[in-house]
Amino acid sequence: MINIKAGLIGPDSFSPRQLPLRELERPQGGDVHLWLLDLGQLSNPLSSGAPADGSEFSVIQQRAARRFYLRLLLGAYLGVPGKDVHILRRGKGRPEIDSGLSKGELNFSVARSGNCYLVGINSGATIGVDLELAARRPGKPMALARRYFSQMEIAALSEIDDGVLHRAFMHTWACKEAVVKASGMGIANQLCRFSVDVDPDKPPRVLEMQDDDPGAWKLAIAAPASDAIAAIAVRQEEVKLLGFGLSK
Repeated sequence: MINIKAGLIGPDSFSPRQLPLRELERPQGGDVHLWLLDLGQLSNPLSSGAPADGSEFSVIQQRAARRFYLRLLLGAYLGVPGKDVHILRRGKGRPEIDSGLSKGELNFSVARSGNCYLVGINSGATIGVDLELAARRPGKPMALARRYFSQMEIAALSEIDDGVLHRAFMHTWACKEAVVKASGMGIANQLCRFSVDVDPDKPPRVLEMQDDDPGAWKLAIAAPASDAIAAIAVRQEEVKLLGFGLSK
């Protein structure tokens, strides 16, 4: 189980929503809508519609299911059928809604871990989300940190007790993944170009960043499931998370 800190939205904060989805109100101001989809509990769009065990999905079926439900969700915000939502790939592969449909007013980012699929949606600002299993324990966190992280983060992690190190590493990794997704920089050779606070018990924040103002970025952490941690990065003045869970 994750230790849910004050101000951190946990599994109970994700309001259930059922299919079919009606027209959804777009996020306003600093709001970020987080949608958690358990593909193992939803119908397989490639089958007759009966519930499917996500563990039995093939790679192709998993990809199709993610695409189907993402378009369905975005279509509910845009007021169009999911089949009419066109998603393009921009620089470094960042997905975007065709500007002819959204007019650049609706932004999203996705992440997955196992059957869990996380979709972050906001209006008017770039967004990135990452989803990690809370129990994931990289074998050599400091070796990975020295390979990918900034010198500031490496120094901070080296001072953390071993009992907290794995949690601090996963916290840092999730925050950095979210930032690079939002910025569109891509992972390769970019994780070391900015620093985040590595302490998982403090509010997440960007401390320094090459070629950008770190103060322009906001980070947030959520626990969409008891065994998962999510990081959200947005380039806007504030962020307020609203969680939703999609079910059949």
